[in-house]
Amino acid sequence: MKKQIISALILLLSGCMLNAQDTDKIKWYTANEAFELQKKEPKKILMDVYTDWCGWCKRMDATTFTNPQVVEYLNRHYYCVKFNAEGKESVTLNTTTFVNDGKYGRSHSFAVAVLQGKMSYPSIAYFDEKSQLITAVAGYMKPEQILPILAYFGEDSYKTENFETFSAEY
Repeated sequence: MKKQIISALILLLSGCMLNAQDTDKIKWYTANEAFELQKKEPKKILMDVYTDWCGWCKRMDATTFTNPQVVEYLNRHYYCVKFNAEGKESVTLNTTTFVNDGKYGRSHSFAVAVLQGKMSYPSIAYFDEKSQLITAVAGYMKPEQILPILAYFGEDSYKTENFETFSAEY
């Protein structure tokens, strides 16, 4: 009986530890997965547009996207997408399919559309609950720089006030 209780406690604690480990990382989706999830349960989308060769992209992954406050906010309020701007996966948004066919050099046509031709990495694109692009913000950001931006879009403040006013009160 004592062994069964101890075994049950070990299993319970292991489950809790695994669950805690899951919440200390951002849950990343492909663009197609996020757009499909959004149809079932509307949520904003944050898209990290990066390239494999971008040093600042790697730094943002290692610092900003591992910060506990950033991770917690993103997992609660957004579907997060890692999108390689030079990748080969096709992306379907509404009735349009985007591909990397070489038309834009190494850049994927979806990255070109999302970044409106301003190919700067890393860039973070924000989409509303209806998969409409709100805006893209270029450049590396530290946790304390990105948190107000996440809240600005995540809480719909962008609809009623400018960012300068919002961030002064944040």
